[in-house]
Amino acid sequence: MKSIEQATFGAGCFWGAEAAFLALPGVLDSRVGYASELGDESIRIEVVQVDFDPRVMGYSSLIEHFWDLHDPTSVDRQGEHGGAKYRSAIFHTGVEQAEQARAAKVALQGSGRLDKPVVTVVVPLGRFELADEVHQRYLERNGLSSCHI
Repeated sequence: MKSIEQATFGAGCFWGAEAAFLALPGVLDSRVGYASELGDESIRIEVVQVDFDPRVMGYSSLIEHFWDLHDPTSVDRQGEHGGAKYRSAIFHTGVEQAEQARAAKVALQGSGRLDKPVVTVVVPLGRFELADEVHQRYLERNGLSSCHI
């Protein structure tokens, strides 16, 4: 098992997602930016990319936190933010992440917690483009607790 792994999630406002992931044990670092699916760069989704220690916090546990950060049943909208760049997405970097993400999505759908279908896309990470420095750790640097999604 690698000592540090990466995970990339689109949960609407990347500022709030970044702050929430940084608060988790085992999450070592983060960055916000825009990701597109491997082979299709037509849609760039706001994402947070986290470095984590899988011995402390596993990928499946990160996905469980991801579900709680946003509405995975909302198509291209999170709170006041609308459009394809706010799509609920899990970008995987290999077979193991893909399998865990798909299984987590099926489990969430079957759990009875939600009254609508889970629309989160589970796709291979293509390109990741770092957002401008002003967006990195935005809530932390500006003394804010959330982005109100």
